[in-house]
Amino acid sequence: MAAPHELPLVSTVAAGLGVAFLLGLLASKLRLPPIVGYLLAGILIGPFTPGFTGDVVIAEQLAEIGIVLLMFGVGLEHRIRPAVWSCIVGC
Repeated sequence: MAAPHELPLVSTVAAGLGVAFLLGLLASKLRLPPIVGYLLAGILIGPFTPGFTGDVVIAEQLAEIGIVLLMFGVGLEHRIRPAVWSCIVGC
């Protein structure tokens, strides 16, 4: 028995990743940082432009998950000892 898939979730993720990849590649070819292409992709498939619009509710939930993962990655990059030492000395 196949698991039912949510079409809005699949289409939002596929469109977002596909457009971001293509515009990131285009930005790299133009010698711009790929983040410029990613930002343009977000603008293009956002709810305020004509054409394909991703599901706003799902996109907001995915954005919150992305922020959590980003903060986790930032936390992995920092060491706790220098922060504690600077707090002891500076406080």
